[in-house]
Amino acid sequence: MTSLDASTETEDSGPGGYAAARLLLLHEKERSGPPRRTALARLTDDWLSGLFAAAAPPRGVALVAVGGYGRGELSPRSDLDLLLLHDGTADQAAVAALADRIWYPVWDLGIALDHSVRTLAEARTTAGEDLKVQLGLLDARTVAGDAGIVAALRTTVLADWRNQAPRRLPELDALCRERAERAGELQYLLEPDLKEARGGLRDAQALRAVAASWLADAPREGLDDARRRLLDARDALHLATGRATDRLALQEQDAVAAELGLLDADTLLREVYEAARTISYATDVTWREVHRVLKARSARPRLRSLLGGRSGGGKPPVERTPLAEGVVEMDGEAVLALSARPERDPVLPLRAAAAAAQSALPISLHAVRRLAVTAKPLPVPWPAEAREELVTLLGAGEATVPVWEALEAEGLVTRLLPDWERVRCRPQRNPVHTWTVDRHLVETAVRAASLTRRVGRPDLLLVAALLHDIGKGWPGDHSVAGETIARDVATRIGFDRTDVGVIATAVRHHLLLVETATRRDLDDPATVQTVAQAVGTLGTLELLHALTEADALATGPAAWSTWRASLVADLVKRVAGVLAGETPPDPEAAAPSADQERLAIEALRTGEPVLALRTEPVAAEPEEPEPVGVELLIALPDQPGVLPAVAGVLALHRLTVRAADLRAVELPTVLGSGSVLVLDWRVAAEYGSLPEAARLRADLVRALDGSLDVPARLAERDAAYPRRRGLTAPPPRVTVAAADSRLATVIEVRAQDAPGLLHRIGRALEGAAVRVRSAHVSTLGANAVDTLYVTRPDGSLLPDEEAVDLARALEAALR
Repeated sequence: MTSLDASTETEDSGPGGYAAARLLLLHEKERSGPPRRTALARLTDDWLSGLFAAAAPPRGVALVAVGGYGRGELSPRSDLDLLLLHDGTADQAAVAALADRIWYPVWDLGIALDHSVRTLAEARTTAGEDLKVQLGLLDARTVAGDAGIVAALRTTVLADWRNQAPRRLPELDALCRERAERAGELQYLLEPDLKEARGGLRDAQALRAVAASWLADAPREGLDDARRRLLDARDALHLATGRATDRLALQEQDAVAAELGLLDADTLLREVYEAARTISYATDVTWREVHRVLKARSARPRLRSLLGGRSGGGKPPVERTPLAEGVVEMDGEAVLALSARPERDPVLPLRAAAAAAQSALPISLHAVRRLAVTAKPLPVPWPAEAREELVTLLGAGEATVPVWEALEAEGLVTRLLPDWERVRCRPQRNPVHTWTVDRHLVETAVRAASLTRRVGRPDLLLVAALLHDIGKGWPGDHSVAGETIARDVATRIGFDRTDVGVIATAVRHHLLLVETATRRDLDDPATVQTVAQAVGTLGTLELLHALTEADALATGPAAWSTWRASLVADLVKRVAGVLAGETPPDPEAAAPSADQERLAIEALRTGEPVLALRTEPVAAEPEEPEPVGVELLIALPDQPGVLPAVAGVLALHRLTVRAADLRAVELPTVLGSGSVLVLDWRVAAEYGSLPEAARLRADLVRALDGSLDVPARLAERDAAYPRRRGLTAPPPRVTVAAADSRLATVIEVRAQDAPGLLHRIGRALEGAAVRVRSAHVSTLGANAVDTLYVTRPDGSLLPDEEAVDLARALEAALR
């Protein structure tokens, strides 16, 4: 038998056997959490004790539970960590036979087993050589046999651990950091590993080990509850999947939430993130204290030597360096001054936080807790000093994050900003996002801190950055909800009516610039005019420009690039011109660029496509190339089928379209009649190197004359290399955008990004007998948003009913 649930026919798993009793216990709905884990450990103890006794063990032998089993915490699919310990006097063959009588029944039931057979001396030696073994033995517990030898083992291992702490704890810290680098931070992962990720069960175990060393202790408030919640989630995960797994995969989260009696998967993730955040914060505080103690210990011998061996002078005086009113630096932390009176100074929490962040210091745990318990609440609206200290805290850059986390851990942030509670630990299921909503807001403020020199009101930028997604805790459009909340918060903070209006506008329109720049035709005057009306002033425009960049950089690497930055900058320049009273240029009279004109003339002269592939990397900084693709310019005489032909050829060559612009260029009549289509595309190879421009051109010529069947070739490739099945993507959605364009009807396509998507869109549009005036492709992670400016063949706009029919037909074709 390899499955526990299918093993009821074995000798030890009859109706009254261990397997049946275990199965009944795991399905008792009224007993879960710690009581079930304890009961499962006791049941396992009884079974193993029976196996041990039935084998007639020699004297001086004990069966020992270590690790999680030693702590009495067995999850439904946990493995058993067992040590057969002996004093060395028993016959080796007898000990080996005893081990077999215990190990094989465990294996027969399909239970994973981590086992060893050692003498007391061997166990101590192995622990001294292997840190993980030593950590497991700290939780050693007698299951059966000689309890005296187990007590001797515990005493010896614990004494060694305390004696070796100055050497072993830095090793444990390094092990935890390496694991965090590998597994990530549990509190931000969409599919976290409950055990290995930072803030998970491994870190909770490490904190227990630090406490056992007597060198430092973790903040205990909430730690046991956080650990229990992660263990409960792992129990539910084991029951939902039937497997011994610690990774909370997306497809399992609804079932795990139901097992725990939670509303939905988001509620589950919030609970897991809350627990992980508690453990992560305790981890930071504890390791900081460990290193402080070790540093102080190493300094004492040097101090004694400098004093000539004298020890009668008492402890050296503690150095305190003033940072702000009521705040000093001591031992590398920001602490409260002896004269501080939080109960009389409501601004002290913000002043202490700002001073710590500006000095790049952590804020002391004791200071934060004292502030949380005794600080006098701020009046509403806040006094000017409190508002300035908040802005100072947000403007400290990267140093803001650990200070903000300390305030959050003790409930100070939600006391200052009650609306923060709705976004706290809120997951973002869009894979483009790196952080939870609350951490994303702080990260946006961190990014905005480096852009404050670009705006006239840095305070408004930093506060708008902190609040721009505050509406994500409410139903509906988060920008609309956020505008109302931001107005209330800004008023609470003490901004005047004008500043409150600017912050509210920035929150309402924080996506306006990037969405317009990547999805709309910037040569259309209606596009620029709409943005100008929404923004209102040049000051708000520059603030929105900086906020757009900060927001994108804080979202993740897929959300920003030099290409997107250039599009946004172009839009900002055009809108600034309108706000300054300039007349926008006539798009029909706009001259093509020199490169576009050169290619267009060549295409008109030859009557065939002309390509130019610019392969030099685009970089945000000269020394740091940014993989946003290369520019592909194509010019060819205006003719039907251009968009699907070009998109299909690019798909055949495994080129991903990152951005695209298609427009007609009218050349002077002396060069010939008719117009030339110019396509300016940003493409990147899925893998491997870029194809040669000559190959692309040859295939494009064949696609246009019909000798290359692009749909058939794409279908053959998809059949030969089927994509792995993953999560079911939501269906595509095609809408008629309310863009108020005088030049074309705007169709917006939202779909799962896939090879050949733009080719399929182009074919559908060709079949509908509409002309594509321009196309704007935007890809964020797995999602594509393609905006198409279309007209009738004669250049007129589509009537409303005809536009809706086109959107429906296009949506049907993409399904």
